[in-house]
Amino acid sequence: MSGHNKWAQIKRQKAVTDAKKSKIFSKHARLIALEAKKSGSSPSASLNQAIDNAKKDNVPKDVIDRAVKKGKEGGDEALEAVTYECYGPGGSAIIIEALTGNRNKAAQEIKHILSKNGFVLAAPGAASWAFTKQESKWTPNMTMTLSDEDLVILDKLVDELEDNDEVQEVFTNVE
Repeated sequence: MSGHNKWAQIKRQKAVTDAKKSKIFSKHARLIALEAKKSGSSPSASLNQAIDNAKKDNVPKDVIDRAVKKGKEGGDEALEAVTYECYGPGGSAIIIEALTGNRNKAAQEIKHILSKNGFVLAAPGAASWAFTKQESKWTPNMTMTLSDEDLVILDKLVDELEDNDEVQEVFTNVE
């Protein structure tokens, strides 16, 4: 009578979904803490936007409140926003935004992910020319199309980058 215990199956499924939620919640919490630290005692538009984005992803109110409190109190970890640029498959431009307490560690992790997929970091400004920064988003000035094989490689690369805890967002100029 194998499979009679449904709890084992539910437990495995719940562990997977909880891990995904945890990654999303922690990314939002780090961003909110950084924005709260920047804004100081006065509320700012960027902090409100970060909180609204977190609410859209169903981040619990207590997680948001803890992140704001941590940011305003100064916390132990000094987080900073870092932007990395590279070229992906088919010459597509990629901008990687990270939020980290250790620039060297973040750079090495991103370099490792890129090299594992056959790519390297580019110099600052090498790929940002293809984008315009509007508020907190990078919008491509022009888009490009890729072959099906290159799209598969790009999807794999973006997924691996987004799985990294310190990477906040990945922007490409691919349609």
